[in-house]
Amino acid sequence: MRDRLGEAIDEGVALYFEAPHSYTGEPVLEFQGHGGRVVMQLVLQAFLDAGARLAGPGEFTQRAYLNERLDLAQAESVADLIDAASREAARSALRSLQGEFSATLHAFVAKLTALRALVEAMLDFPEEDVDALHREQVQARLAGLRQELSIVIRRGQQGRLLRSGINVVLAGRPNVGKSSLLNQLAGEERAIVTALPGTTRDALRESILIEGVPINVIDTAGLRESNDEIERLGIERTRKELAQADVVLVVFDASHGKMPEDDAVMAALPGDGTRIHVLNKIDLPAVSGAVTPAEGVAQVRVSAKTGEGIDVLRHHLLHCAGWDAHGETAILARERHLRALARADAHLAGAARQLARWEFLAEDLRLAQDAISEITGEFTADDLLGEIFARFCIGK
Repeated sequence: MRDRLGEAIDEGVALYFEAPHSYTGEPVLEFQGHGGRVVMQLVLQAFLDAGARLAGPGEFTQRAYLNERLDLAQAESVADLIDAASREAARSALRSLQGEFSATLHAFVAKLTALRALVEAMLDFPEEDVDALHREQVQARLAGLRQELSIVIRRGQQGRLLRSGINVVLAGRPNVGKSSLLNQLAGEERAIVTALPGTTRDALRESILIEGVPINVIDTAGLRESNDEIERLGIERTRKELAQADVVLVVFDASHGKMPEDDAVMAALPGDGTRIHVLNKIDLPAVSGAVTPAEGVAQVRVSAKTGEGIDVLRHHLLHCAGWDAHGETAILARERHLRALARADAHLAGAARQLARWEFLAEDLRLAQDAISEITGEFTADDLLGEIFARFCIGK
């Protein structure tokens, strides 16, 4: 490899991929060198000097999609594989890249198309008296599709946890041991711990893995009234973090029981969202009353100093966030996938309410299929026409 003046830069290998046998489906020439930042920049500059241009963000994967080497779900899984924050997330992304998610959707769409073909036949050929013959069959098929879709949605929700992680915010009055709890969850000293209230004045983030699920633990300033300007700004940030949390760990001092300041903390929490009450400092003798569990809220007793109860807390964290380690294999779904699946589910539910009105039933089935097709980026009306004439011998 030489620069534009003919000076040698590196020695390597040139590999030619003839279309369509390349990642993009186009003719591709790949150069491999010895690497190194300086050498790579020199080789890249030589290509640019020779008339090449830099690829845009995701351009190779975009070309692969446009050339039908990948569908949209597979194309997005390339970025998910690169950005995977855990081994489980990487495995899930690779399965999607290899077509597992798409194959699941294609199989579902094939059954949905067959059902649509049956319903459309009833509409287009009423004289054949297929309505009475197939009404129960339509109802049974629709119920089966709804059950299958609910499984896909659950798998997608599990995958969202692998992809995006769980945002866990530690909240409580000052000096209840939030920073010590963060250190215990992280397995190392990440937050400064002192006996002085108000030590934490800004949100401190730490990423950890629990059973392969990324957990973003956020230690926040203790909630209280303060005249200190820096601490007050930290408390404002705490409120913002609480509004965005998936799970809030409300930390109490078990040795002192529930105090008036704790009531103020509870009042400052958002009205919705998942909470876990953590009774910290169980290694200390109790000097006042216990904390009464809130109805419907999990309560865990721990010692951030000794580590007692931390494994139980980790289990509750995953459970409250919706993670099921023993459920179906996760699909590394993106938010748009989940929204499309939710719309499809809503249309199938609507179809189930229209079994007596075939026109409305057919429309809900069409909208459900359109929603699924947004994920893979395919399906045309011609496909449905082909299904109708291939599966039915009307008028025979």
